[in-house]
Amino acid sequence: MWTLGIESTAHTLSFGLVDQNGIPFPSSTSTIKPEKGGIHPREAADHHKEAAARLLEAALDSQSLSTGDISSIAYSQGPGLGPCLRIGASIARGLASKFDVPLIGVNHCVAHIEIGRQQCGCDDPVLLYVSGGNTQVIARLDGKYRVLGETLDIGIGNMLDKFARAQGIPFPGGPVIEKLAAKWLEQNPDANMDGLELPYAVRGMDLAF
Repeated sequence: MWTLGIESTAHTLSFGLVDQNGIPFPSSTSTIKPEKGGIHPREAADHHKEAAARLLEAALDSQSLSTGDISSIAYSQGPGLGPCLRIGASIARGLASKFDVPLIGVNHCVAHIEIGRQQCGCDDPVLLYVSGGNTQVIARLDGKYRVLGETLDIGIGNMLDKFARAQGIPFPGGPVIEKLAAKWLEQNPDANMDGLELPYAVRGMDLAF
């Protein structure tokens, strides 16, 4: 039997499949790409709503499955953009009810971390979790994750997108900002960065951008 996973935390809606041995298969995905500026949560949610049926059909067809082969539905419960999460949750609840299978809420942050932990073979890592909507300092101990510190305002990915939008850089802004920074360093190899003062208003393990 197969688990159908639904990801809808931000600009991308994905339907993925995991078989009974825990092996994941390539997902069917659609991403909203604004012509200018960053992601608007409501527009992203509308995109997810329109793409859902097509992606579900594509995911099942990719492994020649029918709805009767699905034994459980997993979905991103958070954290993420509220309107997008609500669409994913509504789709997941509807499918679980229609297929009469268990519904499993997944922490989006933990899912990212678990993939990295498995890839690296780490048991109890301390890590800096950085995504578009969240930035946290997290430790894993005795099978549980503990947040040691987190952003008090916005995630660093969101901060980069906001900065890019203000500078007229199209979404996604992060890669463009990185290229511009690398170009500047290449043109100014002897630049003294010691004189660059940044605000440090937060003490302890929390962050603010």
